[in-house]
Amino acid sequence: MPSPLALPGLAIIGGGPAGLMAAEVARAAGVEVDLFEAKGSVGRKFLIAGKGGLNLTHGEPRPAFDRRYGSRSAEVGAWLDDFDADALREWARGLGVETFIGSSGRVFPLDRKAAPLLRGWVRRLREDGVRFHVQHRWLGWNDDGALRFATPEGEIVANAPATVLALGGGSWPELGSDGAWEAWLRDRGIDVAPLEPSNCGFDIGWSEHFATRHAGAPLKPVVAFWHDENGKEHSLQGECVATATGIEGSLVYALSATLRDEITRVGEAWLHLDLAPGRDIERLRRELSKPRAGRSLSEHLRRQAGLDGVKVALVHEVLDPSQRGDVDAIATTIKRLPLRLLRARPIAEAISSAGGVRLEAMDQHSMLRSMPGVFCAGEMLDWEAPTGGYLLTACYASGRRAGLGAVEWINSGQ
Repeated sequence: MPSPLALPGLAIIGGGPAGLMAAEVARAAGVEVDLFEAKGSVGRKFLIAGKGGLNLTHGEPRPAFDRRYGSRSAEVGAWLDDFDADALREWARGLGVETFIGSSGRVFPLDRKAAPLLRGWVRRLREDGVRFHVQHRWLGWNDDGALRFATPEGEIVANAPATVLALGGGSWPELGSDGAWEAWLRDRGIDVAPLEPSNCGFDIGWSEHFATRHAGAPLKPVVAFWHDENGKEHSLQGECVATATGIEGSLVYALSATLRDEITRVGEAWLHLDLAPGRDIERLRRELSKPRAGRSLSEHLRRQAGLDGVKVALVHEVLDPSQRGDVDAIATTIKRLPLRLLRARPIAEAISSAGGVRLEAMDQHSMLRSMPGVFCAGEMLDWEAPTGGYLLTACYASGRRAGLGAVEWINSGQ
């Protein structure tokens, strides 16, 4: 085993937004920074997430913004007190990237691209003296507490006065966030909640006929109805997509935490869809009661209820054949189409993940209580948020907090 490298300042492991932000604030405070990334370049998930238009943050005001983080709203809110959506937009402006608030409230760069922002950020970090080490995959610690890395030239080990772990969660493992760190932290006695899919789709178990003909078909607009763990009903209008195995899309992602947790509790979750949100049930009954004049039920639903092909197919999918001549049953199904969700899709397919290092395992500076000098940030922490810019905002804010905590630790000489 080679002798450990003695790093002069802060070691940051992970080159996503949280790690890069930790590097920025530490270097601005005069601390030497070495950043290690398993892949050949930093920010890969950031770039992929921005392919359809980089959703940097959201224009929703606080405290409603904070509530998007559910049970962790108080803790994440404390991070946002130091670096919120407005601060993130101002930070982007400092890189020459102006932003705008779209009609949905989401905030995008004017060109909607991720690459120019990332290139400018990495260039500035290099100019400020951050040392990047790509193709350095972290392997945990050795018996002496030194950091282990697999590199193209073989394994190396290093010691540093402080370390920030910003390793991501378990989604999109091909981009580097594979959750391998879970076992290494647990071995060190760190309390880690199991990683779970978040902002994910769900399996329903369509018939082969439906899956073959309608996978990929958009469902819009629809209104989703679901019950929380206390039995209270909620509703939300939006769009989703039928898949070969079930359902996914922005509307489903917004509910994924609740639906996933319900499946964990009772083995299944029920989601009901209003396929015709512009028509009340009485109007549907009247229109569906009109004579078919020899037309098929599918054509009747298209003409009288305004349903497109996939919505008509959904009615056929869930309606008992004996009810297909019952106007009341058809109208009720259209307004409250029942979908039994069997399981969340695998974490590797999810946009993000839940679980991770429990926040209670860290102090107010994001340092692990049982591992002095080791800080954690980003998606590897136990919080989750819906899409819409909330994920990125909290990653930035948590990285900033961890970086500043590491600076304070190093400057204290402990």
